[in-house]
Amino acid sequence: MNSVDLSKQKRADAIASIQRYFEENLSEPIGDLPAGLLLNFILEEIGPAIYNQAITDAQARLQVRVSDLSGELYADEFQYWPKTDAKRKSRR
Repeated sequence: MNSVDLSKQKRADAIASIQRYFEENLSEPIGDLPAGLLLNFILEEIGPAIYNQAITDAQARLQVRVSDLSGELYADEFQYWPKTDAKRKSRR
């Protein structure tokens, strides 16, 4: 994976967000082209690090879930007779 790809709408939203950030936090506004170039840089240079961390986090979370499958999904075997016997004893 070389960079993170965005849909046209998300790209437009990201550029608008960059422009707003510049307007509110820096002394100069930034146009569409420079904001798009900055976004490209961020996606190519920093995006993979964020993506990889997200994958690592997802793997760790899934590993916890998978390691507990036997506890979560274990079904007791051959329980018909013990349950039946328990019902009979409770009726007496």
